[in-house]
Amino acid sequence: MYKNLKEFIEVLEKNGELLRINKFVDPVLEIAEITDRISKTPKGGKALLFENNGTNFPVLTNAFGSDYRMSLSLGVQDISDIADKINQFIVEFTSPKITFGQKISALGSIKQLASILPQTVKSGKCQEVIIKNADLNILPVLKTWPDDGGRFITLPLVNTIDPITNIRNLGMYRLQVFDKNLTGMHWHKHKVGARHYNEYKKLNKKIPVAVALGGDPVYTYAATAPLPDNTDEYILAGFLRNKGVKLVKCITQNIEVPADSDIVIEGYIDPNEELIWEGPFGDHTGFYSLPDYYPKFHVTCITHRKDAVYPATLVGVPPQEDAYFAKATEKLFLPLMQKSIAPEVIDMHLPQAGVAHNFTSVKIKSDYEGQALKVMNSLWGNGQMALNKCLFITDLDVELSDFKKFAAKSLKNFNPKTDVYYSQGPMDVLDHASEKFTLGSKIGFDFTNKIKNENYVENQFFDEVKFLNYDKKIKKTNNLTNIKIPILLVAISKKMNVLNFATEILQKQDLSLFKIIVFIDDKFDVSDLYSVAWLVGNNIAPLRDTKIVTSSIYKNTVLLVDATTKMPEFDDFDRQWPNIVVMNSKTIDAIDKKWNNLEIGDFIPSPSHKYKH
Repeated sequence: MYKNLKEFIEVLEKNGELLRINKFVDPVLEIAEITDRISKTPKGGKALLFENNGTNFPVLTNAFGSDYRMSLSLGVQDISDIADKINQFIVEFTSPKITFGQKISALGSIKQLASILPQTVKSGKCQEVIIKNADLNILPVLKTWPDDGGRFITLPLVNTIDPITNIRNLGMYRLQVFDKNLTGMHWHKHKVGARHYNEYKKLNKKIPVAVALGGDPVYTYAATAPLPDNTDEYILAGFLRNKGVKLVKCITQNIEVPADSDIVIEGYIDPNEELIWEGPFGDHTGFYSLPDYYPKFHVTCITHRKDAVYPATLVGVPPQEDAYFAKATEKLFLPLMQKSIAPEVIDMHLPQAGVAHNFTSVKIKSDYEGQALKVMNSLWGNGQMALNKCLFITDLDVELSDFKKFAAKSLKNFNPKTDVYYSQGPMDVLDHASEKFTLGSKIGFDFTNKIKNENYVENQFFDEVKFLNYDKKIKKTNNLTNIKIPILLVAISKKMNVLNFATEILQKQDLSLFKIIVFIDDKFDVSDLYSVAWLVGNNIAPLRDTKIVTSSIYKNTVLLVDATTKMPEFDDFDRQWPNIVVMNSKTIDAIDKKWNNLEIGDFIPSPSHKYKH
């Protein structure tokens, strides 16, 4: 693996995966705008190193933003090459039911075990420069979107220790900078960091925290990996590196960090202290996460390498760099799902438009009636899958990542009357459409092979002109039957409860050609399938926003989906609805003007134009 982040950068450059930018680019919005343009090019574009940003630290973005760079970060040619290895680590080494001797046996020998465990050393490159009078302003902390509450550290490796078990946790929780030595600590209630916070609060103790930036890129992946609770992420990192992570004790806090880190921000959180109002933040859902109260992180010291690089990531309307972390997890943790959760699972896919938690497609080996429902319940009851909103289960021979083929083939087996299932449970903190904050409904689709719905005839005719003339609020449609998908997409001017309106239409219009009808706001392009899927995943609470209706006249049954913006007057929705994340015109114009001087290739227009309304 890599000695440090600098070595990884050199490998990226050697493989033609890095663009150096030596002209001045402002960390406030400009770096983000350039990164957004590059990251949305085919295959994720290139990693970017901004060497001139007004500080002494170059900024690295989009380093993990492609399948190839994600593989390079883990030292392999293809992520699948280490799937079995990670599965071995998870299943054999972290199981609480096996003895220490069995763990040694699973790994081969005591020598092999010792070689991957973290090792404490007396000194490290991360402490070549020590700044006890800490000032976060020396760092090129990015402001990524215009309505963000401030500047945010977006790729932090947050180290805490469980005060009961003394097991460390490595998590990734954004940090909003409020002052030269004060940030927020944005750990969601479902995260291990938040659990540590609650344990320290019971003990009436301050929490020692160390935020590492950079180092071997494997640490960044380990911090995002959905490991079982009370698993030391540095053991996984050591397992992937084939050598233990060297840790050094911090200068002002009783906690350790990787010795090869580029930058370390030491500090503490007082769980008895008043919380701070943090946010908003342009998040990976493509919408702003709403402000809320989070703990204060007090910085007591900053240390760094002499040649340190500041790593950062940009999140927003997908696809972005985080999609490749999700894709890696999809491949790497499939064997774990097969062995310990649902052995009938053959394959799993997290579509980019589903921003990790909204959509999951699963292929299974189906042997009995109801097996798809059994898999739904198993997945919704485990780990990160507990936050999933829409789950699609099939047993067909179809590539899950090919949306058009998957939908066309699966929907032949779909009867809205019998193949839709609802559940309720925890939702991601960032889910803005759920019935309640962090609690809402889920929907499952049984696409397994059953007798085809006899009422569905593929060659029926849809009179689009008649449908559009039905009501002036209907602005445009996209009939997907031309690609053999029985779905109708409708752009509508929302001045009513959409599901009630659609139910009326079904009694007066022959829509028996379709099994699913989706409604979106008319400001969006109904012909852009990626955007429609992204809006559906973000904008629905399944129990509230879907409805199974049978036409009393035409006898067809349809699943109606309301993916429009929810309003209190029409939808019994009293939560605040966030804005879509887009760049402001001033920054777009500034980057347009300086693009040619950056020497990073042909001009790329701002992706924000697509959603600026």
